[in-house]
Amino acid sequence: MRIGHGFDIHAFGPGSHVVLGGVKIPHTHCLIAHSDGDVVIHSLVDAIFGALCLGDIGSHFPDTDSSNKDLNSRMFLRYAADMMISNNYVLGNVDVTVIAESPIVAPHILSMRECLSTDLSANLDKINIKATTAERLGFIGREEGIGCHSVVLLVPKQFSDQNSQ
Repeated sequence: MRIGHGFDIHAFGPGSHVVLGGVKIPHTHCLIAHSDGDVVIHSLVDAIFGALCLGDIGSHFPDTDSSNKDLNSRMFLRYAADMMISNNYVLGNVDVTVIAESPIVAPHILSMRECLSTDLSANLDKINIKATTAERLGFIGREEGIGCHSVVLLVPKQFSDQNSQ
């Protein structure tokens, strides 16, 4: 089995929504980023690449490449899922922690889990998302942005196949 950890953080800028876990959430700001700024997916993709020892999201989708500008991060996640499968791994589970003072994430967690489940071709019960605040401390606590930690467990496909019989 392999474990990967990912972290991402983006600052707020002018806008009317944020995208978290593939879900568009109305907000007073957007997240400044080369793509859509989805910190949930970015941290999750980094966790998958980390577990596979394949670098990070920036080495696969550099922000210096204009073709990556404004891309939907779900495309990054589908690519990471394909890399997982081509390396003969399947998802054991995902655990995501969103760190934000605003917007309130809890009402959107099920929709986020459903998006991630779809893009990873994994059962919903393998995807966990939770949210916390920074208790008004620091960059996130001052509502200047959002951060996210993700951890994944990847299981060799042959092990998964044997256990499903």
